[in-house]
Amino acid sequence: MSKTVEPLERSTSPLIFKKNSNDQDEEETRSISNAIATSDDEHEEYDGGSFISKNSSRRSSIFSFDTSPLDPPNEVDISKFKDDSTHFSMVRNLHLADYITLMNGFCAFYAVVSCCRYYINDKDISYLQRSMLFVLLGMFFDFFDGRVARLRNRSSLMGQELDSLADLISFGMSPALIGFCCGLQTTFDCLGLCYFVLCGLTRLARFNVTVQTLPKDKSGKSKYFEGLPIPTSLFWILVFHILVKNDLINENLFGGILFEGQFQEFHLLTIGFILHGSAMISKSLKIPKP
Repeated sequence: MSKTVEPLERSTSPLIFKKNSNDQDEEETRSISNAIATSDDEHEEYDGGSFISKNSSRRSSIFSFDTSPLDPPNEVDISKFKDDSTHFSMVRNLHLADYITLMNGFCAFYAVVSCCRYYINDKDISYLQRSMLFVLLGMFFDFFDGRVARLRNRSSLMGQELDSLADLISFGMSPALIGFCCGLQTTFDCLGLCYFVLCGLTRLARFNVTVQTLPKDKSGKSKYFEGLPIPTSLFWILVFHILVKNDLINENLFGGILFEGQFQEFHLLTIGFILHGSAMISKSLKIPKP
């Protein structure tokens, strides 16, 4: 009885040769080296086992001057603000950097209160000096809230808005009120101070709207400030500190008064506030970022 022999099928799969360990090590080393070289162009870092985006996990410290933008809030943070309706949900959803920004707002409020107490207590200079101190403390918290956010690598849904509102009081309202307490009290003085505060308000609103459209460098950071940043109003805190120390306020206010006795009378320092406010809202004034 004859057996039927089926023809052998020819294998079409390619032959696989097993590489020795030395060849495998050399190839793996080359692949890692090429990947690291490629990651320099794509802004990635190799940590020995995986590649990590520089933007998503930057190695930073609280004293770092890195101002590159953080990644936007993730869906979890957004859903917490939208869907969490329990008591004190907003307080729980604030980040550590947000609480530091609120400390800026606290300092701004106390700067305003100290100016009020200056008049209540018969123009006690210590309250005016205390007001200036709180503005400086507000600057400290304004500087560190962004550093803490980058240290924790977490952006906040409310961070930018909180920062702008606190800055308006700390570096807009407070310097203007200190100027009023020091003697800028005529009708045109008050109008000039009002113009300064409104320019600061407009400057902050424009920043929130246009920050995403400004030209960026390779790290994603804006290349320049459009107009003077509102914290530059600390210049006036320094000026009034010197004037208070030398008793050059109120009736002895430095620069004197122009058109004295007339309806349009105003102090020379008011012109400085008007020019400063105009520089804040200028679009042609572009200050490169460090």
